[in-house]
Amino acid sequence: MAITDAPHRKFPAFNRQQSIFAGLVSAVFIIALAEIALGPVSLTLSQIVEAVSGKADPMPTAIVTQIRAPRLVLGLGIGLSLAICGAVLQGLLRNPLADPGLIGISGGASAAVVVVIVLGDLVIGEIPATLRPYLLPVAAFCGALLVTALILGLSRKDGEMSVGRLILVGVAVNSIAGAGIGFLTYISTDTQLRDLTFWSMGSLAKSGWPAVLVSVVIMGGSSLALLRFTRALDLFQLGERAAFHSGLDVMRIKFAACGICALAVGAGVSIAGPIGFIGLVAPHIARMLVGGAHRVLLPASALTGAVLLLGADLLVRNVAPPQELPIGLATSLIGGPFFLYLLLRTGKL
Repeated sequence: MAITDAPHRKFPAFNRQQSIFAGLVSAVFIIALAEIALGPVSLTLSQIVEAVSGKADPMPTAIVTQIRAPRLVLGLGIGLSLAICGAVLQGLLRNPLADPGLIGISGGASAAVVVVIVLGDLVIGEIPATLRPYLLPVAAFCGALLVTALILGLSRKDGEMSVGRLILVGVAVNSIAGAGIGFLTYISTDTQLRDLTFWSMGSLAKSGWPAVLVSVVIMGGSSLALLRFTRALDLFQLGERAAFHSGLDVMRIKFAACGICALAVGAGVSIAGPIGFIGLVAPHIARMLVGGAHRVLLPASALTGAVLLLGADLLVRNVAPPQELPIGLATSLIGGPFFLYLLLRTGKL
């Protein structure tokens, strides 16, 4: 009886996990379709099919292929990558409150982008036109990587990384980056100030295919690379010493994973601005759905992040058309209360 019962005990859990992933994929598909169809000009399914196939009138074709499709692809890329990065950082640091924004990675990328926007005219004339679309992603990655290396270096104590020290260093670095951004904003021109104001609140708008494809390729490759760390992240939950005795090069894995996160976050920040809380909220929702095993947690977090970000974008585009609210406001409205809930639940307050 015990032999025949064992499969039946495992079968419902397996089915439940499959159902959750099917539900998440379906949710992403439905919201993606709504992103294409809904807006100041609503489109029917037949109009969308005709626009994609090139048989529609010029206006629906332009709306689908040049405005909403790049926005959709960018939203998918940023939602997936921010959520995976958040899950990886929470696993590495064994802290449920860790995410790219809270530990300073987004702040470093943002500061580098602001430097390019405000001071870029001093050097941009010397850069070939073919390389200019890559300037912001490269700058954002360099800023994120520099800040990541600084935070990891300063958080080491007696040869080991202190999680509490890392978060405090991240808060300090965020503060310094914010001061730098404020100074550059102060000395910017009116045109630069408008660009900075729009960019700083986060938006998926004003993104054409060249910039979107560059950023999405970087974010997609980084996200796939992070999936290789699932076993290491599971071992980290036993503690760094246990992970080390299991054969892991703890510091190498930490630096590699954080460097890849910096690359992904930098690519997203460079084109859409700092979008907060997706990396914090999505992994927690995914953990409630599929559990803590990282081989399922990371893909579930990615799908959840895509749902949250595309849902937020759909909301801000349609709440008061033709006006469009910054997407950063919607994600902060969702993430702020959730962050307070986590603080209270984990006893950090």
